[in-house]
Amino acid sequence: MRAEIEAAAGEIRESLALLRRHLDWDNALRRLDELNAHAEDPKLWDDPSRAQTIMRERTQLENSVNGYRALERDLSDSLELIEMGEAEGDATVVADAEAQLYALRDRAAKLQIESLLSGEADANDCFIEVNAGAGGTEAQDWALMLMRMYLRWAEQHGYKTQWLEESPGEEAGIKSATAQISGHNAYGWLKTEAGVHRLVRISPFDSQARRQTSFAAVSVSPVIDDKINIEINEKDCRIDTFRASGAGGQHVNKTDSAIRITHLPTGIVVACQQERSQHKNRAKAWDMLRARLYERELKIREDAAAALEATKSDIGWGHQIRSYVLHPYQMVKDLRTEVETSQSQAVLDGDLDMFLEAALAARLKGQSDDAAA
Repeated sequence: MRAEIEAAAGEIRESLALLRRHLDWDNALRRLDELNAHAEDPKLWDDPSRAQTIMRERTQLENSVNGYRALERDLSDSLELIEMGEAEGDATVVADAEAQLYALRDRAAKLQIESLLSGEADANDCFIEVNAGAGGTEAQDWALMLMRMYLRWAEQHGYKTQWLEESPGEEAGIKSATAQISGHNAYGWLKTEAGVHRLVRISPFDSQARRQTSFAAVSVSPVIDDKINIEINEKDCRIDTFRASGAGGQHVNKTDSAIRITHLPTGIVVACQQERSQHKNRAKAWDMLRARLYERELKIREDAAAALEATKSDIGWGHQIRSYVLHPYQMVKDLRTEVETSQSQAVLDGDLDMFLEAALAARLKGQSDDAAA
């Protein structure tokens, strides 16, 4: 068997070993049996909150165990096919099995990263907020492009999306907007997108077709479930009502049903205008505030609060995490991981996986290095 095939198989076996160790295999199987027993208990749903927690853990653990077993089985099948094809001199069988093996290597690497999404909120849904930087219409259009990019990524991965709040730009785009992305590991995947994003292009709003640089800031917060308790003193908050804004037409509220909550000690502001009911918007806004406060606490734990506040206070040069260049050449480059691609339009259409995986892997590597030190 050729050296490159052995190398690919070796990488997959290494991923399998890391996955097994991370899962704590024997304990994982034991815990899965316990969760399956709970799921079959007819009294489980007498307590809906507990039931949801159990079913979420069961689904996550079952997916990890089944993913490991499928990878192990497919590796064995591919190697057997290669050996059989070489023994029989069938080049077609060998080529097909090799292609499967290389695809397995990519699958193993992604599964390894997914298995390490083990933070206490990584599995949760998330709120994603985009704010335009200085630059007027150009920056506001860029902010809308960014939000669409994330929503397209979410939809491509089977996540549900809900637009919660929008402050439209004067001529085009948005000054700010917030959306909720719902699905397993939504926060875990998107949390590394927080920061400033820079766009370089020929401005469609400039009659002289000059090149413009624009900035927008992204923040990502986990949706808080019942197992995470965040206490907020209402006396510390200012609650304002206002009329919802949007593109117009029958779906724009004609009453002051939109809600804005300002948390005075931290300066965090959230708003929701998605529902016609002021009561529903108020409930969602409280959820968003709890999420933002929890995300702030997570950042403090990671000793990254200062850097986060710096990116939020100065949406401009020197703070960007990624550059999107559309002129004079095509390139999207992440400045933290050095990952880059010339397929800029595909990225803006939601093809973000290469950046998300690299940023998550770099963060995990940093955590591992810190632990080793």
